[in-house]
Amino acid sequence: MDQDTSSEQETPPPPPKTKLGGWRAIAYILVNETFEKVASMSLIANMIVYLRTHYNLGGVFTVNVTTIWSGSSNITSLFGAFIADTFLGKYRTLLFGSISSLLGMLGMTLTVSMPSLTPPKCKDLASNCPQPHKWQLAFLFVSLGFLSIGAGGIRPCNIAFGADQFDTRTPKIRATLEKFFNWWYFAFTIALLIALTVVVWVQTNVSWILGFVIPTLFLVISISIFLIGRHTYIRKKPQGSIFIDMIKVIVASWKKRRLTILPNYDPPLYDPPMDKANLHLKLDPTDRFKFINKAAMIADPDEVDAQGKAKNTWRLCSLQQVEELKCLVAIAPVWVSGISCFIVMDQQSAFGILQAIQMNRQIGSHFEVPPAWMGLTSMIALSTWILIYEISSIHLAKRSTRKPSRLSFHQRIGIGIFMSILCMIVAAIVEKERRGAALKHGTFVSPKSVAWLLPQFVLSGLVEAFAAIAVMEFYTTQMPENMRTIAGAVFFISLSVASYISSLLINIIHVVTKRKGGVPWLGGRDLNRNRLDYWYIIVAGLAVLNLLYFTFVASRFAKNQIHSSTAKNLIEDETDDEERGMEMRNTRTQVE
Repeated sequence: MDQDTSSEQETPPPPPKTKLGGWRAIAYILVNETFEKVASMSLIANMIVYLRTHYNLGGVFTVNVTTIWSGSSNITSLFGAFIADTFLGKYRTLLFGSISSLLGMLGMTLTVSMPSLTPPKCKDLASNCPQPHKWQLAFLFVSLGFLSIGAGGIRPCNIAFGADQFDTRTPKIRATLEKFFNWWYFAFTIALLIALTVVVWVQTNVSWILGFVIPTLFLVISISIFLIGRHTYIRKKPQGSIFIDMIKVIVASWKKRRLTILPNYDPPLYDPPMDKANLHLKLDPTDRFKFINKAAMIADPDEVDAQGKAKNTWRLCSLQQVEELKCLVAIAPVWVSGISCFIVMDQQSAFGILQAIQMNRQIGSHFEVPPAWMGLTSMIALSTWILIYEISSIHLAKRSTRKPSRLSFHQRIGIGIFMSILCMIVAAIVEKERRGAALKHGTFVSPKSVAWLLPQFVLSGLVEAFAAIAVMEFYTTQMPENMRTIAGAVFFISLSVASYISSLLINIIHVVTKRKGGVPWLGGRDLNRNRLDYWYIIVAGLAVLNLLYFTFVASRFAKNQIHSSTAKNLIEDETDDEERGMEMRNTRTQVE
C-alpha cells in the first residue's frame, strides 16, 4: 500500500489549453465592432448640424472642418496599418485606437456639457452670431484629433484581426471566413441604422448632451467587451510592414537608374526561393513597368553573400518585392478615377445636410425630420441595389445561362461615374428650386419639402454601390494575399485625398467668387445668399472629365486579368466547383 502511494500522489497532467480563435473570439469582436461603430457614426452623421448649432460656424468653415477631419481619419489608417504590422500587432493597435477614440468622445461630450467651451447659443441661424474663441476651437480640434487617431488604429485592423481568428489553409475554414465577412457587414449595417436613427434623433430632438453621452457609453462598453474576450483571441506577431519593402524597391531602383535592362536580363535578377509556407504568394514575373526591375538587378556579385541573400536590402531587392510594387502601380489609374467619385459623395454628407437644415422638415404637426437622417436614404439605396443585384439579377442570369453573370469592374465603375454626374446635376436643380422658393417667400427655411433631396441622396448611394464597392474589390483582387492590408490602406487614402481636394476646391471657389464683388457661391451662414447650385455644376463637370479619363485611360487597367497566381487558382477552383455542381444537377435531373 505504501509502495503505491508515490504513484497515486503524482502530479496530474495539466488541463488542455482552451482553443483560441474561431467563432467564440469572433463573437467578442463583432459585439465590440457594433458598439464602436454606433459611437463613431452617430458623431460623424450629425457633425455638420452640431457645428452649425453649437459653434455658429459658417458654411465653408463647417464643411472644411468636417471634410478635413474625415480625410485625416482615413489617412491615419495608413499609419495605423504600419504600426500594427511593424510594432504593436493588431490587438494592441485596436485597443489603443479604441482608447484614443474614447478620449476624443469624452472631449466632444465636454464641449456640449460645459457652456464655456462653446460660444453663446444663437437662436436665429440667419443672423450674425458670436463666433467661437480660438481656444474653444483648439479644444474642439484636439478632441477631433483623438478621434482621428483612434480611427487610424481601428479601421485597418478590425476586419483583419477578425480574419486572423481563422486558419484559412482549408477550404472549409475559408467558407467560414466568408460567413464572418457577411456577419461583419451585418453588424456594421445594424450600427449605422442605430446611429442614424435613434442616436441622431436623440441629439436633434431630445438633448445633445444625452446624444453624446450615449455613444461615449457605447465606446466604454465596446472596450470592455474587447478586453473580456482577450483570452480567446489569436494574436499574430507583427511580421514587418510591406510599406517598407516597397520603399526599399523605390530607393534601390533609383540608385540603379543608370543601369540598362538588356533583353536577356544580364546582369541577372535577384530571385531567391520562397519558403514553402509562402510559396502560394509567389507572383509571376511580368514585363510591365520594367524600369522597376532595376531594383532586382545584381549589378555587382558582392551584393549577394555566400548564402545567396542580399547584403544591403536598400540596394538589392527580390523579384517578388518588385512585382508587389508593380501591383500597386498598376491600380493607380483606377485609384485616380475613384477619387472623383468620392468627391461627389462628400458633397452630400456636407452641403446636402446644409440644404436639409434650410428646408421644410415637418411631417405632420409634431415630428421634424433630423437633417442627418438624409444619410439613411443613401444607405437604403446602397443596400437595396446590392439585394437586387445579388439575389435577383445574378440568379436570374444563372438560370438562363447556367453560369453566374456579374458586371465587370470597369462596367460597375463606369456606371458609378455616370451616376455621380447625374447626382450633381440633380443636386444643382434641387438647390436652385430650394433657393428660389426661399427668396420668393423671404424666409431662411425654404417652404420646399426636404423630400426634394431624396433623389440626389439616392444617386449618391448608387455611386457608392457601383463605383466605391467595385474599386475596393478591384484593389483586393489585384493584390496578393499578403498585400490585402495595402488594398485597404490605398482605399482609405483615396477617401482622404478626395476630402482634401474637395476642401481645397471649396476654398478656391469661395475666395475667387468673393473677390469679384458679386454673390459668393459658397460661404456664410445662409445658403440663400450663396450659389451652391453653381458649385454642384462645377463638380458635375469634374465628373464628366473623370468619365472621359476612365473610358479612354483607366478602364484598360480595370480590365486587366488578376496578376496574383493565388487569385488565379482561386477563380479556377471556383469555376471547377461550379462546373462539377452543374454536372451533378444535370445527372440528378436525368435520373429523375
